[in-house]
Amino acid sequence: MQGEAAALGIAQITAMPSASLTRRISFSAAHRYSRPDWSAEKNAATFGACAWPNYHGHSYVCDVTVSGPIDPITGFAVDLGTLDSILQKQVKARFDHRNINQDVPEFADGKLVPTGENLARFIFEQVQRELPNPAKVVRVTVGEDDSLSATYSRE
Repeated sequence: MQGEAAALGIAQITAMPSASLTRRISFSAAHRYSRPDWSAEKNAATFGACAWPNYHGHSYVCDVTVSGPIDPITGFAVDLGTLDSILQKQVKARFDHRNINQDVPEFADGKLVPTGENLARFIFEQVQRELPNPAKVVRVTVGEDDSLSATYSRE
């Protein structure tokens, strides 16, 4: 078969080796869970202490895993400088020392509730939008503390 392919001028197709890497970035931010179309009682019953009107804060840890083919020259699946620049813009600059409900328009009242799940999905989508092809975001995990994290992936 190989001789036949060569005789026809068809190069043998081999899979490019690929790899994934995870970069951790942290940010501190305040938020609260609230649906403006619900009563204070319903918000409190649904979200508990997370619905308190004066907000509360976390020191978040965000792990972003990306994958791509390993470049045969650089050895990179993803250029780390490029990834760091994207994470600085899409995570650190957007969320660090912010009130997520008030300072991030996508999470303003009536829009996304700033749960760990929604933060992970939002960060996934923002990073993917800026990541150069052929690299892909594999998963994003956002941890509020040592005992709670949320992971978003498209598998």
